[in-house]
Amino acid sequence: MASFFTDPSLRPALDEGFYSLKPDELAFFKTQTGISDPEELKCHIIEVQKKAYEIYGYPCIRRFAFTILKITQSLVYDRLVEMPRKYEGAIFLDIGCCFGTDIRKAVADGWSVENVIGSDLRKEFWEYGHDLFKSSPTSFPAAFVGGDAFELISPRPPFYTEPETSRPNLQDLSSLTPLQGHISAIHASFFFHLFSEEKQSELACRVATLLSTTPGSFIFGSHLGLPEKGFRTAVDSKHCQYIMFCHSPETWKELWDGQIFKKGSVRVDTKLDKLLRLREDSPYTTASEKKVETYILSWSVTRI
Repeated sequence: MASFFTDPSLRPALDEGFYSLKPDELAFFKTQTGISDPEELKCHIIEVQKKAYEIYGYPCIRRFAFTILKITQSLVYDRLVEMPRKYEGAIFLDIGCCFGTDIRKAVADGWSVENVIGSDLRKEFWEYGHDLFKSSPTSFPAAFVGGDAFELISPRPPFYTEPETSRPNLQDLSSLTPLQGHISAIHASFFFHLFSEEKQSELACRVATLLSTTPGSFIFGSHLGLPEKGFRTAVDSKHCQYIMFCHSPETWKELWDGQIFKKGSVRVDTKLDKLLRLREDSPYTTASEKKVETYILSWSVTRI
């Protein structure tokens, strides 16, 4: 069924009213882009947003979610920042990275750019990331692998002993499979909820194979959730329904500890936050009747 995700004729118009940078985000974008004037920076960000929205109608692009430093709001960001200081050669992957905003924040806070890698279904988003941050593959040589995660990661059980393969050169990769058992930290925000319950489980199985066996290695992120697992229904601007499956904190824990990983081999931490937000299909920036109750599930899965 057509939806505003894939059909430009069904998409709500872009609205600058969604643009709002918090002080830390404003400071970050000023530093990263070299644009100090707030109005000039806003125009620059909107220019990139327009190009990306033509590629795919993600609500997060319409809402400027790519300007939010989601990674710093995670349950384990302090641990992430400490990791490269504790483990030489540790690798950080951001899967579903879009423009690479969170990767750049991690690098700004201490990760070596040679040890980070992004992945997204659409390579154009990564390229627009260079436009957004006024960089190039030379000035910001982070590795990137584009494609469908279900095709980029071969199925196999998670590792419980160190892999026999050696760490690959990140710049040489055309898939994520060579990284199985080698990644110390994996970030996946607003990614899992794009799939059905069955596909979320399959995706978790594949992502788990990438995680290093070193105690303290972790997978983390956030996405839409519910107090009780079930379906979240929305209606787009042309009254076409789409349904999103959402885990609860309890079912998300059960999935990772006992189904994906052996029971007791990982610790799963979760937090569910309730907020009011405008519906994805709303072309408006105000009007309380367009606001709906939304839950954000933040989580981490850590090797014991």
